[in-house]
Amino acid sequence: MLIRPRRNRTSAAIRGLVQETHLNTGHLVQPVFLAQGTNIRSEVASLPGTFRFSPELALEEIEACMKLGLRSFILFPAVADAHKDKTATYSYDPDNFYLQTAREIKRRFPECCLISDVAMDPYSADGHDGLVRGGKIVNDETLPILAKMAVAQAEAGFDLIGPSDMMDGRVEAIRTALDHAGFTDTGIMAYTAKYASAFYGPFRDALDSAPRDDEGIPKDKKTYQMNPANQREALIEASLDTAEGADFLMVKPALHYLDVISLLKHQFDLPIAAYHVSGECAMLLAASRNGWLDFEKAMPETLLSIRRAGADVIITYFAKAFAERGGSL
Repeated sequence: MLIRPRRNRTSAAIRGLVQETHLNTGHLVQPVFLAQGTNIRSEVASLPGTFRFSPELALEEIEACMKLGLRSFILFPAVADAHKDKTATYSYDPDNFYLQTAREIKRRFPECCLISDVAMDPYSADGHDGLVRGGKIVNDETLPILAKMAVAQAEAGFDLIGPSDMMDGRVEAIRTALDHAGFTDTGIMAYTAKYASAFYGPFRDALDSAPRDDEGIPKDKKTYQMNPANQREALIEASLDTAEGADFLMVKPALHYLDVISLLKHQFDLPIAAYHVSGECAMLLAASRNGWLDFEKAMPETLLSIRRAGADVIITYFAKAFAERGGSL
């Protein structure tokens, strides 16, 4: 045998020389759930190890993560029902605790990267990402609300704006609003191919942001989130987001859409982000807690597979756990 591939696997040193894909904390983003109040550290029952933090404890969590080498964080607010209305006005209220917390994080840790979430659902009495009128999610009337939300987030110090709503034209509306407000250096990480997935359950538990079960309100998000059966449609969305001024293109979920990550990586020059969503993480945690999988081995292999598919950035609830275990592969 002249060709023996096993020769390049004979030692850890040789395997290191030929390793094709590398992963480190610089590729990872840690999600942080914010709750209004003080001294709150409430575990999400459906996503063990993930917590809702009140602002002062969120600052401690971010500091702990940064000491481990993590520098990028995406923030999500758990908003009390008293602040919710049909048009999500609290989302751009200067007294919004989400915006106030972002200001304090950037004051304390100016070197970190903060990524926002732009969608109406955390602030909407209807629980949808867009404005509900007559039993429908209306697209064009939603865009000015998202634009005001984005400008308020940029003013609060967010480095990247993350429109997760999947309304048509929202990247252009946000880019135009940011530029007119003087935030030309604030980037947009667009949720480009966000699928109507069954794997968002723990996230919605964390934020209480599922669509309301009321008469006349759509019960799901299938009229704006993508059909899980479709791959080519992601190319249309990516082309539009690129033309409208996006700085990153995101695929969500990640693990069940590795083919879409790879497709966008090969077709577009923008950095590709992938969101390793709550349900995907919860499955691995449940199997590990039952002794069916070894978390110490399965977790980094999972993240490496997302990176190998082409993700430049991985948003994952395991970012801190990966950093605690050395932070590189």
